[in-house]
Amino acid sequence: MDEQAVLGRDGFADLINVSRETLQRLEAYVALLIKWQATLNLVAPSTLADVWRRHILDSAQVFALIDRPAEPLVDIGSGAGFPGLVLGIMGATALHMIESDARKCAFLREAARITDTKATIHNRRIEAVPGFAAATVTARALAPLTKLLDYAAPFLGSGGIALFLKGKTWDAELTEARLTWRMAARGHESLSDDSGMILRIEDLYRGPS
Repeated sequence: MDEQAVLGRDGFADLINVSRETLQRLEAYVALLIKWQATLNLVAPSTLADVWRRHILDSAQVFALIDRPAEPLVDIGSGAGFPGLVLGIMGATALHMIESDARKCAFLREAARITDTKATIHNRRIEAVPGFAAATVTARALAPLTKLLDYAAPFLGSGGIALFLKGKTWDAELTEARLTWRMAARGHESLSDDSGMILRIEDLYRGPS
């Protein structure tokens, strides 16, 4: 954990404008995460002390960048549901989460149930899920950008965008990805991590820029 003051529920609510009901659903999600973490390694243990910043704020900030929240959103490598399930709680209403670990999928199903979040959970490797047109593809802490684009391309429909949460290596990853992909890319500074960036990718085509 860094030297920033720990962010709690109220601090999160000061940064991200959500309804009381949405905040209660996020609280239920956090409580379940902490409960399951005792027996299943869902997130790095060191991040739990600042869970509202490291996981909830980190994920929730992406929602403001989604152009079409009522159209399919595919979250690849969902893990414990970041950012996908948080975005579903925030209002992404056609959510698909892809996760190969069956135990994490069990957690995702229970988290979706207790937060009353409609979601389709695909317990398969990303490459094994048949592609379909989505308006938005998201991922966090999954793979270098070049590999993420390989994963995302089969799901990016016409006018679709990818939103990837990246750390301090984002610029080098983008430079490398441009060797094999053409794209329009824009960065949005992270609210949760001073060195982080949310990369918005659109107009994606295979081939060097």
